Amino acid sequence: MSDRVLVATRKGLFTVGRDAGRQWSLGRAEFLGDNVSMVLQDTRDGRLYAALDHGHFGVKLHRSAGPGQSWEECAAPVYPKQPEGEVDKDPMGRVIPWTTLKIWSLETGGQNEPGVLWCGTIPGGLFRSGDAGASWEMLRALWDTPKRKAWMGGGYDQPGIDSVCVDPRDARIVRVAISVGGIWTTRDGGASWDCDYRGMYAAYSPPETREDPNAQDPHRLAQCRGEPDCLWVQHHNGIFRSRDGGHTWRDAPNARPSAFGFAVVVHPQDGNTAWFAPAIKDEKRIPVDGQLVVTRTRDGGETFDVLRRGLPQSDAYDLIYRHGLDIDATGRQLALGSTTGGLWISEDQGDSWQAISQHLPPIHCVRFLA
Repeated sequence: MSDRVLVATRKGLFTVGRDAGRQWSLGRAEFLGDNVSMVLQDTRDGRLYAALDHGHFGVKLHRSAGPGQSWEECAAPVYPKQPEGEVDKDPMGRVIPWTTLKIWSLETGGQNEPGVLWCGTIPGGLFRSGDAGASWEMLRALWDTPKRKAWMGGGYDQPGIDSVCVDPRDARIVRVAISVGGIWTTRDGGASWDCDYRGMYAAYSPPETREDPNAQDPHRLAQCRGEPDCLWVQHHNGIFRSRDGGHTWRDAPNARPSAFGFAVVVHPQDGNTAWFAPAIKDEKRIPVDGQLVVTRTRDGGETFDVLRRGLPQSDAYDLIYRHGLDIDATGRQLALGSTTGGLWISEDQGDSWQAISQHLPPIHCVRFLA
């Protein structure tokens, strides 16, 4: 089992570790005071990557040779120059800038692709690096699709690519979740893309557009590594599951206490088992009844366990962001980080939780280290 967790927050990057007595505690703090929006470990070579959002001064990307090593700045994804005279606008009439506003997701390529990284950004551009972040190339086939003009922001004014899933069987197959823009899949390494949405619906849209692919708002997409055709989506209005590699989707109507949330992780070997962090949707976005819980299904979404032991059960207003829930490679340990700085770890698949800290900065992302 993993003994360390990286925690990316509004005010720095923290490492949580387990000591010789098997107790978890806060350890190393890096980029203290800076907004770390995303963090990634490349298990193929041990490198770490941290995305920093400096607001007015823009987005930066840093890398290190591994935990405890010094950091260096590397290249951040840069949008191509917009054609002269062209103005991009979304369906609300808002201008879509051709610039990296946020690094919204960061993932490694295939096991046999050393140095390959994928980066999803706001306002909806997908980038690929083949040299460990020294340079980046935009996947123009996705950016140039005419349907992009119908994408909209979900929480932010601009759409964002919040999930990238590289198929462990074939690295040419990559799936991305776009909020609000649906699930897109390439089967040729990015040369062409299809929108996979059949069975999804957008309850918040007028009846005539509820099954429109561009109306779908997938908050997070997760793939089972041991059963790659099994995919889960935490959607704005429910939980959806696919058993055929994303070609078709089915909702899970029995989720409780809520089917709304942002985070989802799936067991690394069992595609029927997944975890979620439910909340009240839309303008509320707080735990139901002020009780922070994690839900788990072990039967493909037919039934759900509500897991609350060790989590605050009164006056709790912790929201879990898209990347605020992670599972380790064994499928037994879970880490949970909230917008109010709460951090919890479970060593028994969520049956019980240990509070590590209640006063970290707002947490964007948690990742177990290999």
